[in-house]
Amino acid sequence: MAQGLRIIRRNGVSTTVIGVIIVVLILVVAGAYYATTLNSGGGTSSSSSSSTHSSTSSHTSSSSSSSSSSSSSSSSSSTTSTGSVLTPVNLGTAGSFVILSKSGISTTGATSITGNIGVSPADSTYITGFGLTMDSSGTFATSSLVTGKAYAADYTAPTPSTLTTAVGDMQTAYTAANGEACPAANNEGTTALNGQTLAPGVYCWTSDLAITGSFTLSGSSSGVWIFQIPGTLTVSSGVIVTLSGGATYNHIFWVVGGQTTIGTTASFKGIILDYTSIAMQTGATLTGRALAQTAVTLNANTITAP
Repeated sequence: MAQGLRIIRRNGVSTTVIGVIIVVLILVVAGAYYATTLNSGGGTSSSSSSSTHSSTSSHTSSSSSSSSSSSSSSSSSSTTSTGSVLTPVNLGTAGSFVILSKSGISTTGATSITGNIGVSPADSTYITGFGLTMDSSGTFATSSLVTGKAYAADYTAPTPSTLTTAVGDMQTAYTAANGEACPAANNEGTTALNGQTLAPGVYCWTSDLAITGSFTLSGSSSGVWIFQIPGTLTVSSGVIVTLSGGATYNHIFWVVGGQTTIGTTASFKGIILDYTSIAMQTGATLTGRALAQTAVTLNANTITAP
């Protein structure tokens, strides 16, 4: 009997041990399976996260690229906008005169002018050397030196008011041209134009400008040149201004704060808007207009505005 119990106890222990081992094995297998599943899920999650991050990054990069492209496009548009075409200075009714002065026009020698001349508020006594002949209308005079008409503030209406308007337009044109923005690259300081070839644009100086050598203005027929000179403009004898590529005199503006002096036999081009006076020396020619807020003095000169 005792021996039978010992066998059963041993068998019970053996059974218990085997049961425990089986449970442990099951737990190990289950744990391994769970871990594998978890790791697999985590990998998917990580991959998904990575994919999402990558997608977000790609989207961000794309947005950044789009933003950059948009910025570049905006910058390009801005550049195009700020690079707008320069337009000719509006002369208003002052453009009806080849010479317009507030205080007088005088000449000596064989001067030849093609176009109208006018003075205001000065009267006709300040137009000297022209041998004027009054027209029967009393509104203008003629001269053998002028292919056109001469007007003065003391002539019959509507001449006085017409001249007042023209002088006002001349002053407005001077202010407008002088107010055009001058790019830093075109600030010439005290540099002369001798031997240069200049494209259309606004050019400026800090003081006087003395031109001692010939130069060229090259551009299309729509090109505009504005030269802002706060001091005097002196053009030496024999200087020639050459226009090329279709450039025209009526798109060239010399905005001068001091006196303009054009030396003997010089061939000048453009519209001179002078805050003070314009003096042309013997034999000098001007293809353009002489618009002065004081006097214009001539000496055997040729002035035409084709």
